[in-house]
Order: sequence, then C-alpha cells, then structure tokens
Amino acid sequence: MLMNSMAPDWLWLFFGAVVLLALFVDFVVLRKQGAHEVGVKEALNWSLVWVGLSLAFNGLLWWATWREHGTEIANTRALEFLTGYLIEKSLAVDNIFVFLMIFTYFAVPPSYQKRVLMIGIIGAMVLRTVLILVGAWLIAQFHWILYVFGAFLLITGIKMWWAAGQEPDLESNPALKLLRRVMPVSKGFDGEKFFTVENGKRIATPLLLVIALVGVTDVIFAVDSIPAIFAITGDPFIVLTSNIFAILGLRAMYFLLAAMASKFHLLSYGLAVILAFIGTKMLLIDLVKIPVFASLGAVIGILAVTMWLSVRTAPKLPADNG
Repeated sequence: MLMNSMAPDWLWLFFGAVVLLALFVDFVVLRKQGAHEVGVKEALNWSLVWVGLSLAFNGLLWWATWREHGTEIANTRALEFLTGYLIEKSLAVDNIFVFLMIFTYFAVPPSYQKRVLMIGIIGAMVLRTVLILVGAWLIAQFHWILYVFGAFLLITGIKMWWAAGQEPDLESNPALKLLRRVMPVSKGFDGEKFFTVENGKRIATPLLLVIALVGVTDVIFAVDSIPAIFAITGDPFIVLTSNIFAILGLRAMYFLLAAMASKFHLLSYGLAVILAFIGTKMLLIDLVKIPVFASLGAVIGILAVTMWLSVRTAPKLPADNG
C-alpha cells in the first residue's frame, strides 16, 4: 500500500499502465492524422470514450476496495472518486475558456491547436502529480494546512465571482510580457514548428508563446483544483486518479466546448460557488462532517442550475434580414 492510500499496489500499477496506454493512443495513433481541425462529432466521440474509461476505472476501484474493506467503504471511495472527477471536470471548463481566449488572441489555426493541447496535457499531468504528492505529505504532517487550503478556495471563489463576465485582458498578462521580452518572436506561424529562421536567425514562433501561456494556465488552475479535491478525500490515490482521468479528456472536451462556449456564459458563476462551497467545507472540516454524497449532490446541482440559466438567458442571435 502506497502513501497511506487504501488502494492496493496492483491498482497503482494498473492506473499507470492505463495512463501510458491512453497517452500512446493520443500521441502516437492520433498523430498519424496530422494537423487537422477537430470537428464536433470527433470531439464528442472521444469525450464519451474518456468519460466511459473514467467510469470503468471507478468501477474497478469500487471492486478492489470491496474485496478488502467491504461494501460501505467501497461505496464511499467510489463516490469520492466521482465527486473529485466531476469537480476537476467542472474547473477544467473554465480552464478551457482561457485556452480558447489564448488561441483566439494569437489567431492559432484550428489545425494547429491539437498539438498545443496534447503538449499541455502532458505538462498538466506531471505538474499535478508533483503537487498532489506534495499536498498529501503536507496534510499528513500538518493538519492545519487544510484550513489554509479552505481559506484559499473561499477567497478564489469570491474573486472568480467578481471576475465572471469580464473579458480578460491578455495583452496586459505579465507572463506574456515577460516572454516577449526574453525571446524574439516571428510575426507569423511556420506550420506546427516552435522555432523558425528569419534573416538568418533562429527565433520563436507565436506557437511557442501559446505553449508557454497554456503552461502558466495549467499551474494556476492546478493550484485551485487540487486543494478542492483534498476537501473531498484525503486518499492521495483518489485525488491523483480523479485529476488525471479528468485531464485525459481535456483535449476532446476543448474542441467540444469551443463550439458552444457562448451557450454557458454563466458557468464561471457556478464554478465560483462550487469553490466557495468546498472552501467553506474545508474550513469546517473539524466541526461539521458533510457526507460525500451531499458534496456530490451540491456540485451537480450547482452545475445543472448554472447551465440551465445559461441556456435560458443566452443572448439571441440577430435575425437574418438578408
């Protein structure tokens, strides 16, 4: 048993094998398609594949826990995974809208966006694995760190609420300013290359800046989402697996949501409420024990209401008088 987790060692190894196989499919098999624009149908099909894989793994987690600890604990662990997975998926939606803004700002052709997202997914997986291991160790050593996480999430939720609906100003982004200061950048793209040659000098293409900004975004959202799942469970295996499985479907979900981003214009408000709720739960962890199924119900309810209100209040397209 690793890292004070209830998961058996073979399940850790199986999880690692599944992730490697998934990355092989995403990077090697799909790479043969070359640079192409991912359509809604393709994105929907792959999204269903990743969600199905995640649910199947949750079933295996339930079975493995049931064998060693019984039905009650197995049900709790499966609910914790599902809640953590749903929270990570929800926060990934806001992450995706930032990706969309970056791609739009740099006018990245749709056919090049797939490679950027694939590299971003690898970076996100490595980063989150490190942060989760560090977070699990900190919580095991210092219980009071949970209060720090809770206060951070509560404040983040409040800030997200006030920032919702406002158009981010990418031009004033300090990371972008720094990158432009330290490296010369070509005016145009050179296929999917990160570097090109202009006037005999090797310089970066705008695609490299996009990769760097996607990486910065990964860091910011990882710092938000990982404490949120530690509020649901203290088992690092469930925190790690729910995070990674949510990230595996990020590329397909991006192309799916990019086509209908305007339909869920109120989603940021819902995510703000979810973060505030989880932060409050963390602050009250030693006073009030909120059951996992209650947290799952709250997350689903907030998302459902927000999406319903988004559709109901979506701005109507102007009538075509032509």
